[in-house]
Amino acid sequence: MLDHTFNLHVADAGWPGTDATAAAMLFKKHAAKAGIKINVIMESDDGYWDKVWMKKSWIMCYWSGRATADWMLSTAYAAESSWNDTFWKHERFNRILKEARAELDQAKRRELYVECQKIINHEGGVIIPMFANIVEAASKRLTINNPAGNWEMDGHRCAEHWWFES
Repeated sequence: MLDHTFNLHVADAGWPGTDATAAAMLFKKHAAKAGIKINVIMESDDGYWDKVWMKKSWIMCYWSGRATADWMLSTAYAAESSWNDTFWKHERFNRILKEARAELDQAKRRELYVECQKIINHEGGVIIPMFANIVEAASKRLTINNPAGNWEMDGHRCAEHWWFES
C-alpha cells in the first residue's frame, strides 16, 4: 500500500451553511477504514476563494445545482471551463458534451448527458461524499409559484417570485 497522507484544505466559506470542518473530519474517519490517510488543514474563511480554491492540490467546496445538465457539466467539468476545480481534462467527455449541446432529440441528448456523468463517475477528478438536500419552508401567507430546485431560495430569485397575501 502507498504510504501517503493526503492534505485536504477546508474552510466553512467553501461549503456555506454547513460545518465543513466536521464534514472533513467525518470523511477522514471513514477514509481511514480503507487505509487512506487524510490530513485536514483548516484554512481561513477570509480569502478562501482567492487563496485556496483552485490553488491547493485538494480542497473542499460546495457546488449547487444548475438549471440544466449542460450548465453544470460545462461549468465544473469541461476542460476549457475556468471553474474546472480539479483541472480534469477528458477528450471523450468533452466531445460527448459538445455533441449533447447540438442534439435536438431530447432522448438522445439525455443519453449523452448520462454518458458524460458516467465518465465523471468512473474517471473524473472529483470526490463527491454527499449531496445537499435543499429544504425550505414558508407560511401559508407566502405565495410561491413553481419554485426552482437548483439553488436555495427559489434559485436565488425569491425577491422576484414570492409575495405575501394580505
